[in-house]
Amino acid sequence: MAVKLICPATAASNLLSEAPDLTGFSQAGLDRVTEMLDREVGQGHLAGAIMLIQRHGKPVYYQGFGVRNPETMAPMTRDTIFRLYSMTKPITSAAAMVLVEQGKLKLDDPISKYIPAFGSAQVATEKTDASGRKYLDFAPALRPITVLDLMRQSSGISSAFTDLGLITQLYLKAGLFDGDFDNRDFADRLAKLPLAYQPATVWDYGHSTDVLGSVIEVASGMSLYDFEKQFLFDPIGMVDTSYTISDPSKAARIAQPLPTDRIIGNETISDPTIKRKWESGGGGLNGTTDDYARFLQMLLNGGEIDGKRILRPETVALMRKNEVAPATEVKPWAYYYPGAGFGYGLGFGVRTGPGEDGVPGFLGEMAWGGAAGTYFWTYPDHDMVMILMVQTPTQRGRIQPILKTLVYEAIAK
Repeated sequence: MAVKLICPATAASNLLSEAPDLTGFSQAGLDRVTEMLDREVGQGHLAGAIMLIQRHGKPVYYQGFGVRNPETMAPMTRDTIFRLYSMTKPITSAAAMVLVEQGKLKLDDPISKYIPAFGSAQVATEKTDASGRKYLDFAPALRPITVLDLMRQSSGISSAFTDLGLITQLYLKAGLFDGDFDNRDFADRLAKLPLAYQPATVWDYGHSTDVLGSVIEVASGMSLYDFEKQFLFDPIGMVDTSYTISDPSKAARIAQPLPTDRIIGNETISDPTIKRKWESGGGGLNGTTDDYARFLQMLLNGGEIDGKRILRPETVALMRKNEVAPATEVKPWAYYYPGAGFGYGLGFGVRTGPGEDGVPGFLGEMAWGGAAGTYFWTYPDHDMVMILMVQTPTQRGRIQPILKTLVYEAIAK
């Protein structure tokens, strides 16, 4: 049930410092975007949100809605920090590609080269005996898990977030999240569990990118954050992106959901101010709209921003290439989150069929979201970046397709 949020900041606030160039956009269409998000906040579905539409590296539309914290009633501002959850995955994937360009990592490397515990991986298949009892049948992996498998989610490494039957029970009982563990501890814990599928056969949204974070640490000799800071965050200008927010002045800028909207799966939404050893490559980063927009613009620019080369154009093109059937032998699983009309590249979904998911768009769109509601999509051929920053585990699936449709309709075709 929606909770009515009564505050003076429900009306949209313009976050632009100068008048935008609206060439190619309908003002009436953009107004409908504003009306929609205003309505969501006003009806108590969201505490607040930020919506950015950027073209050629410059904001066309940049609006804040509601409040970033229902307790303090502080308004949404450009420096508001959001939990990114799975929007961390594209960043971790880009970091891995930096190592590939440095010659310290190869996509066809078996991950056991970096984490030996994965060298004897077993695959568990659920079967039913003559009496109707279900059991797990174990067999050796037919091929090694590669770095590419981690990046395209085809490693067979599962999670406890979706119910795959008996194997999910193993993940639930394994104590994966017990204590204050680091990336290597987590990878070693996962290596003791069976795979849900044979490597390179099924797209399975498990802990692949978390293991990739550990591989990055071994290959680079640095912590995941230190490597990303040196080769991504600092060069790109992502000044507020981190795994932990220890500075009290920054902590006050963290967006908070409504009190009734804080549960993700079986857990309460994370507290970024608590220092932990684990730097989750799959979902641990926090950051601002501006920071993430600069990261996406770097990708749209073919790996460069403000004259600084982060990745080669051919590397970015490889990341944008679909790695799921029919392009490869990797088949989508039952919970295929990219959705109809989308493949999956190295860290994010890529649109292969516009409109097949019931939402209009352009071929080549890159898109992904996070469990707390953040979501991005891009139109590379139009040099456009769209980012929704919000903290709402329960409303994200409903509002994202509505918002995407409204933004698409505001673009002059």
